[in-house]
Amino acid sequence: MSLQGEVCVVTGAGGFLGKRLVKLLLEEEKMAEIRLLDKQIQPQLLHTLADCRGDTKLSVFEGDIRDGDFLRKSCRGASIVFHIASIIDVHDAVEYSEIYGVNVRGTQLLLEACLQENVASFIYTSTIEVMGPNSNGDPIINGSEDTVYDCSLKFIYSKTKKEAEQRTLQAHSEVLQNGGRLATCALRPMYIYGEGCRFLLGHMGDGIRNNNVLYRMSRPEALVNPVYVGNVAVAHLQAARSLKDPERRNAIGGKFYFICDDTPHVSYSDFNHIVMSPLGFSIQEKLMYPLFLLHIICFIMEVVSVILRPFIRIVPPLKRQLVTMLNTSFSFSYQKAKRDLGYFPKYTWEEARKRTTEWLASELPNEREKISAK
Repeated sequence: MSLQGEVCVVTGAGGFLGKRLVKLLLEEEKMAEIRLLDKQIQPQLLHTLADCRGDTKLSVFEGDIRDGDFLRKSCRGASIVFHIASIIDVHDAVEYSEIYGVNVRGTQLLLEACLQENVASFIYTSTIEVMGPNSNGDPIINGSEDTVYDCSLKFIYSKTKKEAEQRTLQAHSEVLQNGGRLATCALRPMYIYGEGCRFLLGHMGDGIRNNNVLYRMSRPEALVNPVYVGNVAVAHLQAARSLKDPERRNAIGGKFYFICDDTPHVSYSDFNHIVMSPLGFSIQEKLMYPLFLLHIICFIMEVVSVILRPFIRIVPPLKRQLVTMLNTSFSFSYQKAKRDLGYFPKYTWEEARKRTTEWLASELPNEREKISAK
C-alpha cells in the first residue's frame, strides 16, 4: 500500500531516527508533504534532503510538544503521524516533571490533536525498555510479543515510555471529528545504532581517554540484539503502509511490535568493540569491577544522592538498574512484525556495520581534538 499523496507529521524530525525516517520517506514514497516537527530544526538538515525531496513539500514546525495549539496546527490536514520525539534518559538525570511532560503529556496532547484534526494513522516509537529488564535481571532470549515477563520498571524513562505507549494503543479506534476512526500501533526497537548515535560517540570518547581501550561494562554472556537505525526507519514506513490498508488496519491497530534485524546477538560492550575495533580500539577483558561490587558502589552513590537531594541535586554516573540492564541477556524476534507489517530489514548486518564504522571514523579526529583540548 503506497503513501503517495499523503501528508504526514514526523515529531522529533531533527533527531537520530527522525532524520533517517524523513529521508526514507522521500526516497521511497511520493508524498504530498512531510512536516518536520521538533523544538529546533537545523537548516543543514533541509540542505541534506534537497537531492531526494522531488516534488514533496517539506515544512518545518518548530515548537513544544507540550503545546496543544501548536500540535493542532501541525496536524491540520495531515493523515499520518510518526511520533518519535521523546526525552531519552538512562541515568534519571532529567527532572520527573520534565520527562513526564514530554514523554507522556506530549503524547496525550498529540493524540488529542489527531482526533480533533482527523488524522487517520498514528505510529508511536516506543522502546525495548518498556519491557525491561527488571531489577532481578531475569533474562529473555529471542522473546516475542506474547512473552510473559515481570517488568517492574525502575527508570523514569522506561515508565513514561510505557505509559505513553499504553495511551497510544488505547486510543486505537477512537472517533475522529469527521466520524472516522483513529488507527494506532507502537514499535519497540531494540537499542538503535548507526550514523548519528550519540551513545556510540560517548563510548568512543571514553575509549580515547582510556588510551584507546574501551571500557567493559557488560559481561560477554549478556546477549542483546541491537538494531540498525535504517531498519528501524523501514519498520515505521511499513507500519504506516499497513495502517493505510483497509484490510490490515484493524488487524494491527492497537498492537505493539518488536523491531530488530540480523545484527548478531552480543553484549553491549562487545558490540561497541565490533564497530570500533577497525579504528584501533581494544577492549577490557573483564568488567571494571566484579558485578556484586558494582551494585554496592551504585547503591552507595544512590543513597548519598538521596541524602543530599534537599541541598543539591547529584546524578550518579551509574545506577544499579543500568548495571542490571547492561548485564542481562535480553533479545527479541521480529517475526511478528515481518508477518503483520511486512517488515524485513533493508540493510544487512555487514552493510550496517560498515556504515556505522565509517561514520565513527569520520568523527574520530574531531573527538580526539575535543578531548586533547580539555
